Amino acid sequence: MSHPRFINRQDELDLLRSRFESASAELLVIYGRRRLGKSALVREAIKGQEDAVYWQATEETPEAQLANFVDTASEAFPLLEDIQRDWEALLRALGREDAIVVLDEFPYLVESDDALPSKVQRVWDMHLEDTEMTLVLVGSSISIMEEKVLSGGSPLYGRRTASIDLPPLSLDDAREFYPTEDSDEEIQFWGVFGGTPYYLQALAPDATLAENIQSLILSEHGVLRNEPEFLLRTEFGIREPQTYYTILRAIATGKRAANEIADFAGVDSNALGSYLSKLRRLRLVERDIPVTANPNATRKSRYRLKEPLFRFWFRYVYGQEGKISQLGDDAYAELVNPSLTDYMGPMFELVCQNALSSLVPKTYRGIGYWWHQHHELDVVGLASDGTLVAGECKYTTRQMHEGDLADLERSASHVDWTPPGGGDPTNHYCCFCRSGFSDGLQQVADERADVSLFAPDDIVSGLSATHR
Repeated sequence: MSHPRFINRQDELDLLRSRFESASAELLVIYGRRRLGKSALVREAIKGQEDAVYWQATEETPEAQLANFVDTASEAFPLLEDIQRDWEALLRALGREDAIVVLDEFPYLVESDDALPSKVQRVWDMHLEDTEMTLVLVGSSISIMEEKVLSGGSPLYGRRTASIDLPPLSLDDAREFYPTEDSDEEIQFWGVFGGTPYYLQALAPDATLAENIQSLILSEHGVLRNEPEFLLRTEFGIREPQTYYTILRAIATGKRAANEIADFAGVDSNALGSYLSKLRRLRLVERDIPVTANPNATRKSRYRLKEPLFRFWFRYVYGQEGKISQLGDDAYAELVNPSLTDYMGPMFELVCQNALSSLVPKTYRGIGYWWHQHHELDVVGLASDGTLVAGECKYTTRQMHEGDLADLERSASHVDWTPPGGGDPTNHYCCFCRSGFSDGLQQVADERADVSLFAPDDIVSGLSATHR
């Protein structure tokens, strides 16, 4: 199996190409953390565009950056060689040509010249807004892109005509990189490597999950061995990351409530919020609330790591580097394999949530988790037709049985939700299980229209339908 070169991103490509053909000026912003394929996306989008300039900034002086830009852009527009080496003059000249100009790694330009956003704003307002030019600003430093380009205090605020906060690939797209066609194994690959293109392209197409984990993450020379540490220190600007590391490790090992995280990390509960806020801005941590709750009113919160590789690394690698080195080629077998099923449980829940809208087709006002006191549901969908879809997920080696369904029904009875049209909800129950279902539970599902059973093949097929 060979790796595909470029996968999907069809919605993003369609948006970019439509703006390239627009009869008005377009200022597009593409951002998101490193490794997600932003550069590959814009390069794919400008293929065949003869009036396009793609330039990637470097960490150099402003003068060197300008000279480098002119060298690149003049290949398509030789007239730039005679233009003053000044961003306003260069962009104005390109505007007269109705060019497509991509400035990749825009934060590097801002770091070397803090006035650049103001310069771009001035030339945009005075000259470019009346052209058919497309200016695309791309950046991996989320904090700089938000502060200098997107926020209300930025000189460029209100000028952008579209923006893309690029997410990881969905499991359905990412599975084209996975060296297996077994649905359960695809879910496992996603649970470790997720949908970040850089991680997916590192996968050996003829190796098993265990072999890829061993060679890429656990091996001393693996290309992903220090990936989270590298990103936290260099890309996210966290210069003293020990507290962040400990918070991430707490969440990765199952401490999801704020008080649990604070106790584990030894952080004052009042100070924890600022750490979590930054990790959320960096797209590393996500806040969960009960799906029935008002996000602006509830104080119920749980936190989880959004990037699977970070969750895996902080659970199995961080703090155990010495033991991993000592174990060598046996590290996977000794440290990971015994608890991989337990590790996969929460990842399986997310996969099931993502597939729900195709498995039980309805218009949903919300899909997520629900919990209250001692009751908890892994998957809950609140449908516009008044149906409350309640699901239980079991990523275990045993089959689900009638007792699991009874527990699910009992927990669902405690959900306090009023459908949009008023009255009581109609419940529908879903059992998601890695290892299948007992004959008794299968018979119940055959006899009851309000019970559905889903194995990995069904779930992965549902994800394909969701993203079709």
